[in-house]
Amino acid sequence: MYRRVEIVLIPVPFSDLSASKRRPVLVISNDKHNASGQDMIVVAIISNVVQTGIPIANSDLMSGQLPKPSIIRCDKIYTLDQSIVVKPIGFISNTIQDSVVESINRLISRAE
Repeated sequence: MYRRVEIVLIPVPFSDLSASKRRPVLVISNDKHNASGQDMIVVAIISNVVQTGIPIANSDLMSGQLPKPSIIRCDKIYTLDQSIVVKPIGFISNTIQDSVVESINRLISRAE
């Protein structure tokens, strides 16, 4: 079982499904949800730092390392089967966790 605020590496298929590339994602579903079945909810992490999102660097991790500074894209939410995880990478800090929760709350709030 993977834990909330854990960064894991998953295979992401190319749009033509000819191959896949490994990409990090952040687990946002809580541990109870993750333990109750195979699915978990994640948000994308990208290394294109010119896009909008929450910046994250190795100094923002409680454990583990990312290959380069990245962006957490809270607007890119996916449900994945936990069995596709290639490997765990690490855990984000409480400060970044708070930013992720705030960003998701803004995204789903009633305000327009």
